[in-house]
Amino acid sequence: MAEVRAEMVANVWKVLVSEGDTVSDGDTLVILESMKMEIPVLVEDDGVVAQLKVAEGDVIQEGDLIAVID
Repeated sequence: MAEVRAEMVANVWKVLVSEGDTVSDGDTLVILESMKMEIPVLVEDDGVVAQLKVAEGDVIQEGDLIAVID
């Protein structure tokens, strides 16, 4: 099980996966927006999205849990 956490304070601009989706290393989970820049959050392991902890429009802080990959 791998946890994907935020590396910075940002807005969740777009969510590209749902719980139960199969993902591969390098796939984009969500796109964050900070200071008018779009920052993709990538998967680092193959697996299935077990939990998705953010929604579009959420404001997340550094270290917040974005998703759990099983």
